Amino acid sequence: MKIACLHTLDANAALFDAACPPGVELIHGVREDLLQRALAAGEADEGIIEETAAALRALAEESGADGVLLTCTTIAAGAERAGAVRVDAALAEEAARAAGEGGLIDVLITVPTTEAPTRAIFERFALPAGARLTITFIEGALAAFQARDLDTYAHIIAAAIDRSTADIVALAQASMAPAAALASRPALTSPSAGLSAAVAATGAVPPMR
Repeated sequence: MKIACLHTLDANAALFDAACPPGVELIHGVREDLLQRALAAGEADEGIIEETAAALRALAEESGADGVLLTCTTIAAGAERAGAVRVDAALAEEAARAAGEGGLIDVLITVPTTEAPTRAIFERFALPAGARLTITFIEGALAAFQARDLDTYAHIIAAAIDRSTADIVALAQASMAPAAALASRPALTSPSAGLSAAVAATGAVPPMR
């Protein structure tokens, strides 16, 4: 089985490779320009969303993959338009299930442009489950990310995980995943959740290695 992943940060490919289930081959595409344009504009506007959808369709056709996964939260709306799996939806569903009725989910983000789409997708799953939701922007993490100082980035996020008093902590962006291993309390990450959802969306069972 082949799953094609569209990233907006080249380094994220390795995170999904590490989370890849047995019997699944990943094909990676990278469009860093889509996220950079959204950051510059302060949001993922209609043009960026439509270009994201077009990039996903092209990746699906060129790769011949069984399924396609968009790994960026800021431009996630493009996935639904293209019929691809959006990584944040899988994470939101997992968090809502884990929190349950009355549980509090703290969704950590490091990029301001991802707040609106992240809140919308988490509310989609949290509200029916009776879970409560808060979004926490982590100060200082974006500067480290933009400087490509991913070690500092991960440690800043890990400190935020440990400060949270919520029942469930979820790391909204795929690039945040390495921080989970540095924290003293559990945090949900999107690579494994997203890949599981992408495999499930194909309706097939991956062969065992």
